[in-house]
Amino acid sequence: MADTDTEETPAKAPAKKATAKKTAAKKAPAKSAVAGKKAAKKAAATDVDAEAGERSARKIREGIVGSNSMDKTAVVIVTTRKPHPLYRKTMVRTRQLFAHDENNEARPGDRVRVAETRPLSKLKRWRLVEVLERAK
Repeated sequence: MADTDTEETPAKAPAKKATAKKTAAKKAPAKSAVAGKKAAKKAAATDVDAEAGERSARKIREGIVGSNSMDKTAVVIVTTRKPHPLYRKTMVRTRQLFAHDENNEARPGDRVRVAETRPLSKLKRWRLVEVLERAK
């Protein structure tokens, strides 16, 4: 019986070590594969950002010119309709946007399209894109 115990002991020990090596071998490629996937995602994200120019879309609004008495500036009145949060009655909200009008082509009453831009002065953050409809 002693012979069988000694024969089993050396046979079991190498089997455990081999199993440990297999497990380590399995884990190592898995980590590098995960790291490779993360690197690929980062590269893809930077490619998308580079293609988009890393700039978000500019807001565009339509409104009626309220005033053009300033030089190269038009005050555009934009109205939005939204339901009241509790009572659901439609509310009308108006907002004055100061838009850059390079050629002074906007007249009071004109329907215009303005686009968001970098700050041009204390209040001017929009520029006139086009005159959609002339005042009658």
